[in-house]
Amino acid sequence: MLNFLMKKMVQRQIKDMPKDQQELIMKLVEENPQLLKVISDEIQSKIKKGIDQQTAMMQVIMDHKEELQRAMMKFKK
Repeated sequence: MLNFLMKKMVQRQIKDMPKDQQELIMKLVEENPQLLKVISDEIQSKIKKGIDQQTAMMQVIMDHKEELQRAMMKFKK
């Protein structure tokens, strides 16, 4: 159930992205839900501390850059 809700939430957030990028992100969500949960939790924590959403997202993405790159490389092959 949690994965279903997470997928729906992500789909709403990425609906304006190109289809190939949407597919890549959805594969990432399906294959690595725990990583995305950690990222989401960290973003929410930063937002609660007063950091704006875009800055919080960029900081957390940079913190997990290597993990995300490794995960995404699996799908580009």
